[in-house]
Amino acid sequence: MALRTTKQLSKSSSWISPLTWLSPLPALPFGKVPILEVSGLNLHQSLAIARYLTKNTDLAGKTELQQCQVDAVVDTLDDFMSRFPWAEKKQDIKDQMFKELLTCDASHLLQDLDTYLGEKEWFIGNSVTWADFYWEICSTTLLVFKPDLLDNHPRLVTLRKKVQSIPAIANWIMRRPQTKL
Repeated sequence: MALRTTKQLSKSSSWISPLTWLSPLPALPFGKVPILEVSGLNLHQSLAIARYLTKNTDLAGKTELQQCQVDAVVDTLDDFMSRFPWAEKKQDIKDQMFKELLTCDASHLLQDLDTYLGEKEWFIGNSVTWADFYWEICSTTLLVFKPDLLDNHPRLVTLRKKVQSIPAIANWIMRRPQTKL
């Protein structure tokens, strides 16, 4: 939704209630959300949708090389986020895996991201890209599970705050549906 907001697309949003979420969604591609309907075609997968929405904009990177860098940061974050056992039904196993990822593995990722960011204002180039947006989304989710996760990474915290202060993003954060994640 943040990408749609910043690009000022004239699309409507539909939200699925928690009760509906629990039932199969056969009309959706692969039965999953999110989707973006474009010209009657339902596009699925959040990262594919983000790439579609940012293509041919500076949010994807200003050059082909920057676009590759944006994709690399996004894919690095997604690789890490994909390791979490989101669908694990056994709570004790889920808790143990989350703990291990957040206390052991996250520190390496955060150090690498911190080094990559360095003294720059944004991950890539001299303006915001959707890699910065994705960092904000992922870090917000991770902080729900480990609130002190970024205590040793003030530059990454500053980047989060810069993204959150973009007027369209700040507006979205204020009006988005409130969920645990």
